[in-house]
Amino acid sequence: MVPPFIYGKAPGFRVVRWNKVRRENRRIRGNHVKVIKHLLGDFDEIEILPLADLHIGDVHADGKKINEWLTYIREKDNCFTILNGDLMNTATRTGISDIYSETGSPMDMLEQCVKLFGPIKDKILAVTGGNHERRIWKDSGIDTVALMCEQLDIGDRYSPGQAMVFVSFGKQSPHKNYQPVLYTILCVHGNGGGKKEGAKLQRLVDLADIADADIFLHSHTHLPLIARNAYYRVDKRRFAVIKVDRLYVNTSSSIEYGGYGEIQAFRPNSLETPKIILSGRERKMQAIL
Repeated sequence: MVPPFIYGKAPGFRVVRWNKVRRENRRIRGNHVKVIKHLLGDFDEIEILPLADLHIGDVHADGKKINEWLTYIREKDNCFTILNGDLMNTATRTGISDIYSETGSPMDMLEQCVKLFGPIKDKILAVTGGNHERRIWKDSGIDTVALMCEQLDIGDRYSPGQAMVFVSFGKQSPHKNYQPVLYTILCVHGNGGGKKEGAKLQRLVDLADIADADIFLHSHTHLPLIARNAYYRVDKRRFAVIKVDRLYVNTSSSIEYGGYGEIQAFRPNSLETPKIILSGRERKMQAIL
């Protein structure tokens, strides 16, 4: 198959603007967190179903579960998603994954992702890179997630590292004192975490050391987690401190038991993943499994 990203005419693919991809990657591989802003309209409530560690291309990825998640997002008007890394398995000869049991090449995985996420591209709030996709970057300098986002025309929503997502929505009426509610979400694919649940939870909660946000979204460990705590936010303009809650969410994966996880004696994964629910009438956030 002729790679469409080089020759630009394969069916179903747009011609990638290489210079734009390179500029965007240089800009967001700097020393700051990528900021992404969304004004979502007058919803009374929205749901965010974050997806990560789909590992498309791994023989153990549960395609039925992936399609179930994508169908839910597509069919529910007030449901959005954040794609939080390791969307593709992209095994390489220098990595730890088994290249001989992959269901296709990295190019095949890239094409499959474009087809899968195309119908929900307008509902994708942000996309981050994962350690699996970084294997291709380290070996060749090619960012497969950046190329996927360029094909979907959502390159401005991509960060290879962290992203701070501003989400504002809700009815606005001066007569009823309605104002849109603003939430901030720090999302990153993450790394490490160890085998034990406590270590994975600590890795999630440690995100609060990076930035001030309402919600912290982490993936990588394949363990669905929800946690909550509070702290005092300083308001310098009013010389005040305000007690606020922080919500922590770790996503699951689509991987069934077998392969690397079985060999390393990891626990099987739960395929249930948290869903974030945000109110547009008052400042109220929660996550459910």
